[in-house]
Amino acid sequence: MTSTSTNTAHAIIQTDPKDPSSLEWQAIDKPQPAEGEALVRIHYAGLNRADTLQAQGHYPPPKGVTETIGLEAAGVVENPNGATKADGTPWQEGEEVAVLLSGGGYATHAAVPAGQLMPIPKGYSLAEAASVVEVACTVWSNVADIAGLREGELALFHGGGGGIGLFATQYAHAIGAKVAVTASSQAKLDVCRRYGADTLINYKEEDFAEVLRELGGADVILDIIGAKYLDSNVKALAMDGRMVIIGMQGGVKGELNIARLLNKRGTISATGLRYRDAEDKARIVRGTLEEMWPLLESGKISHHIDRTVPIQDAAAAHQALLAGEVTGKVVFEVPQD
Repeated sequence: MTSTSTNTAHAIIQTDPKDPSSLEWQAIDKPQPAEGEALVRIHYAGLNRADTLQAQGHYPPPKGVTETIGLEAAGVVENPNGATKADGTPWQEGEEVAVLLSGGGYATHAAVPAGQLMPIPKGYSLAEAASVVEVACTVWSNVADIAGLREGELALFHGGGGGIGLFATQYAHAIGAKVAVTASSQAKLDVCRRYGADTLINYKEEDFAEVLRELGGADVILDIIGAKYLDSNVKALAMDGRMVIIGMQGGVKGELNIARLLNKRGTISATGLRYRDAEDKARIVRGTLEEMWPLLESGKISHHIDRTVPIQDAAAAHQALLAGEVTGKVVFEVPQD
């Protein structure tokens, strides 16, 4: 249940920092928006792998940000507090909104910087919108902005069956690029094929670097694994290839063959969305709205929600994601009364 007090909200609280499963729905003080922020009543929140890392103690929030987990959500504006949209028009009380967060999504309310408020894509429900915020901003900032994937190029996306992988595949397909993906099962690869992947690689059975070598190499690699894949990713790059590392599921320390990278004139970038400052996040949100939202609204990119569950079941949902049971996104439903 949620509180009847106007000064109280509810959130998932980790009651034991040493126990990632100790996620309980509890009363908290309602967040108060600062200047340049709006207060949003959350209806749905998206689950991201980073959330599980935070629960494990490996991915703390930036300084000054709430300890409450959650990087994306959708709901309605409860208090605009003077926040304006990118075009300068004010947000209105009761207006539906999707939000990019540095934390605080697993709650009934969040104070959100104006630059991280996003209109709901036309034709999308709040649940559907909550499932695409983080992946859309991640794909735009890394695949489009940093790596600069272009028509006719070949992209390799690791974790093809995840939320980022499926979104990235659709984006690449929409702009006329070719896509290779890695995944752990034929079922996940079948989903990747449905969304436009051209080359399907079961990483448990095939050497992805060898497959990419036979294809001439990847112009762009989006990597969620990190150290474990570093050498193989460099092998998989094409001449002038660009690799962007956004995750560390395979460890944090790897050995880099600099000669091989030099011979390919390759580049490696490592980025994170959560720790960027508000100005940079606002820039990413603007780019996402300009390039990704029209693709969502036209149907060239669609959401893929694996399941919708009550926010009170956050611990079980985390476990399902870590166990590899999820394809696409999990969305949490937040109580409204």
